Amino acid sequence: MLAALQAQFQAAVRGQVDASPTLLRAGAQSALGLQAYRHAYRARLVEALQDNYSALHQALGDEAFVDLGHAYLLAHPPSEPSIRSFGHALPAFMDAWPELPHPALADLARLDWALRHAFDAEARPALSAGRLHDAEQWALTPLRLQSHVSLLSLRWAVAGAWHALQEAREAGQEAMLEPPEALEHHVLTWRQGESPQWRTLGDDEASALANLRGQSATDWLSARGEAALSRAVAWLQAWVKDGLLVA
Repeated sequence: MLAALQAQFQAAVRGQVDASPTLLRAGAQSALGLQAYRHAYRARLVEALQDNYSALHQALGDEAFVDLGHAYLLAHPPSEPSIRSFGHALPAFMDAWPELPHPALADLARLDWALRHAFDAEARPALSAGRLHDAEQWALTPLRLQSHVSLLSLRWAVAGAWHALQEAREAGQEAMLEPPEALEHHVLTWRQGESPQWRTLGDDEASALANLRGQSATDWLSARGEAALSRAVAWLQAWVKDGLLVA
């Protein structure tokens, strides 16, 4: 009986069902109490979205962001114990949300989420540059990305907007944004020390990075072909310097 009431209360707080008379125990005060729980539940989750999507929140403004948060919550109620994972599907939801002011905002959200992931994802000991200096070690060196690394495929040039939002936030001002231009490109996000980083990648480097499957450095370099070998080695050196690869 208790478990059934708890499940019903949870569904009622989420707004998935109407509360039964048994749950409300009748009376206006009980109904108002449930309404307070519902409000607090939604407000806390929208706050979590604001924390994870700071640039998007700044670009949309409070009212529009709350509307987006409530719409997303209805479509994607939390399914994990940790509130940190709530919001992972927001960019894809925004792609199909008819009230989105501009489609580039979904790409801004993708960058927001990837940078937050880079900030708090686990980091393992990084592959050292010395390991690659010895060609005999290449066959014994598997190439694996750190868990904080993400490779994004974006359709809009949101870099300028992201920088403008950050500068305005640091100055305590509102950002004046121009509509981004359509641009299909790749963005790499990762963490160096305690600081999230990101940069734009060319198609070749993005493809090479996406093809790291734990194969040895020897096998990976062989697959690049002799003509692209020097460039592939340069990429590896840069990835090691940035701490993208696991030891």
